[in-house]
Amino acid sequence: MLEGTISDGDIRRGLLKGLDLNSPIASVIHRNALVVPPEMGRDMVMQLMVANKIQQIPVVDEHRHVVGLHLWDEITTPPTRSNLMVIMVGGMGTRLRPHTESCPKPLLPIAGKPMLEHIIERAKLEGFSHFVLAIHYLGHMIEEQFGNGERLQVRIDYLREQSPLGTAGALGLLNPRPDASFVVTNGDVITDIRYGELLDFHIRHEAAATMAVRVHEWQHPFGVVQTQGVEIVGFEEKPVARSHINAGVYALDPDALSVLSADAHCDMPTLFERLQAKAKRTVAYPMHEPWLDVGRPVDLVAANSQGNNIIKSGRQ
Repeated sequence: MLEGTISDGDIRRGLLKGLDLNSPIASVIHRNALVVPPEMGRDMVMQLMVANKIQQIPVVDEHRHVVGLHLWDEITTPPTRSNLMVIMVGGMGTRLRPHTESCPKPLLPIAGKPMLEHIIERAKLEGFSHFVLAIHYLGHMIEEQFGNGERLQVRIDYLREQSPLGTAGALGLLNPRPDASFVVTNGDVITDIRYGELLDFHIRHEAAATMAVRVHEWQHPFGVVQTQGVEIVGFEEKPVARSHINAGVYALDPDALSVLSADAHCDMPTLFERLQAKAKRTVAYPMHEPWLDVGRPVDLVAANSQGNNIIKSGRQ
């Protein structure tokens, strides 16, 4: 149970006021210390530190038991993560034709760089350094451009699909299987998501699979008439519907791969359904960061007009 906090600054100020090293700590302890719950994200913790001019915040559970400590020096330097990150870049990008007739979608430029390079650089900021690219359509061009990752100061390996295996099927080719939880992302998602926080959330909830989800709002273009039989019972003028959509970024436990077969097509929603059928835990990670799914020519235009904002926000 947390009683309070004392910093070296508190002790120094106490000594300046005439206390000595034998004085009781009750004279300098902060009984109502600022604390945060385990699920609070890094950005919010940093904002609290800046706003309150402090460099450490205890992490407490619902019973006010201390379960961790955020330190400014550590939270501003993301830890190095040995966890694997798999990027699905084997799709044919048919909706983006003619842009993808001679160029794989992940190599299309966003703000002057291939979108795949933005994804890798964003993950590097989170401490990831080992990537596996699942390639198929024009995969040789991706290999030629990214090689073993030396140019980006990371390690890159490849899964080579002989035929399209969907958004999850290529994971069945992982050999050996990862020995720790890992992140998977579609290669056409440009986002400022904190991949490390997604992974921590997944591990904290002891899930077999975690899906990043976003709230999507859609406004009905017409007034809606509510009826019971032929009776009108109400009206709703252009209502707004809200739902959670798949953001195309996931965290998986290595055991989740047991529901896949090598060289067999499988999409991510199917993988989640198979895990649920085996009573494995699947959870949703609500994300609020900027996000763009670059699937159509209009999305490519939007990505190039908005992409810089997302990329810059990830480096602040």
